[in-house]
Amino acid sequence: MAQLSDEKLSDSGVDPGAAELSPPAAYVPKDGGWRAWSTLIGGCATFAATMGYANAFGVYQDRYTRAGISASGASWIGSTQLFLLIAMGLPAGKLIDMGYFRITMLTGSVIYVCSLLALSFAKQDQYYQLFLAQGLGMGIGGGLLYVPAMGVQAYHWRKRRPMAVGVVLVGASIGGIIFPIVLNRMLATSSFPFAVRASMFIVIGLLGAANALMSSPNPTAVRKGDLPMKAIMRDISYWFLTLGTLAVLSGVFFPYFYLQLYSILQGVDSDTAFYCLAVMNAASIPGRIGPNLLVNKLGVFNILIPFCTLCGVLVFALFGVSNAGGMFAFAAVYGFVSGAFLSLISFAMASSARHESEIGVRLGVAYSIAALGALVGNPIDGVLLGQGFTWVRPIVFTSIMILGGTFFHWSRSSFDFAYERDCICMTVSSSLLVCICCGVKPLEEHSLGFEWIFHNCSRLA
Repeated sequence: MAQLSDEKLSDSGVDPGAAELSPPAAYVPKDGGWRAWSTLIGGCATFAATMGYANAFGVYQDRYTRAGISASGASWIGSTQLFLLIAMGLPAGKLIDMGYFRITMLTGSVIYVCSLLALSFAKQDQYYQLFLAQGLGMGIGGGLLYVPAMGVQAYHWRKRRPMAVGVVLVGASIGGIIFPIVLNRMLATSSFPFAVRASMFIVIGLLGAANALMSSPNPTAVRKGDLPMKAIMRDISYWFLTLGTLAVLSGVFFPYFYLQLYSILQGVDSDTAFYCLAVMNAASIPGRIGPNLLVNKLGVFNILIPFCTLCGVLVFALFGVSNAGGMFAFAAVYGFVSGAFLSLISFAMASSARHESEIGVRLGVAYSIAALGALVGNPIDGVLLGQGFTWVRPIVFTSIMILGGTFFHWSRSSFDFAYERDCICMTVSSSLLVCICCGVKPLEEHSLGFEWIFHNCSRLA
């Protein structure tokens, strides 16, 4: 593992796995063995049941909106679930530090499954029932599972932590493939309650396996010492990174919430549009694994910033996507780059720590604040979309927020000289491509499509 400097963890030297939870100094991870591998599989299953299910909210967004709920109102349900899933990391992490790993996992599992059961009994014309069950209940239950599933990996892995983090994160992509297909198929052939219960039984299987497989080898360890809050409050670069992450999170989930609805309203057959979310989540698998393995070599910001920029640039491409081929192309490319961002951001946050003992606190504070972006971003998109489904406004808002957040990330980071030119060139060229396309073809004509971009790029070449 790369060593921490006396002042800060370098961008390329931070230990990625320690980003979630650093085990006490007395305990040395074994980097293998039955307990380590079983805990890794359990963590993957937990992410499939929690973040994977949240990634499938586009199915519910489409269902609720076409059933008469406003796009903004429907978004508040999914955004609240996503916000609590991330923001609960601070109390959940503290419970893990106090040695309550198994109790936290069991409690979260019960709350999560019971909330799904309550959702199956909720009436779709009773908004408060949907919000309480899916927004609050599943958000709180999932939040008690999300951080422990990742944090416990630090007790089992050291040299292989980048691999372990990537495998656990892949669980979110796997869940994001399974649940949209299951929900859409069940909703097409049966009732809403039956579809939700079918997904609930899958969740029960995943969480049951996770609770049986996962273990903490040092459950009574409690981290000692004062929290470094003064140092955190005075760290300007850390706050630039946190605010930038808040801005990006307010926009990066827009396609996960709205792509299925957008596809259907653009005339794509509903049976085909149903698979857009599955394709997006499948494409995020290599995005979550590949870039992680390059962090120690290239530096986290040299990888994060180009991917983050591409997220904002790609959203503009939705203006010209009006057929199934374009939808799937967008879903695949965006899934890859957004998966890379969501995987790399915790590595970037950990790089601001001055010592390993600060990593957990800095991550908890940053995620609790940045989660506000996930809370308000998609409802704002819904308001901008309106009853007339004017897509120009939410698409432009999303791109601006992502690119603005990227600028904050770039402002606080220190590029390695060897890679500075390449990263800046990629960022500028991507943005310039969009500016050229938008200048030639007005946004109102919705002519910024993949085919048009590739055609003009070939002409420029």
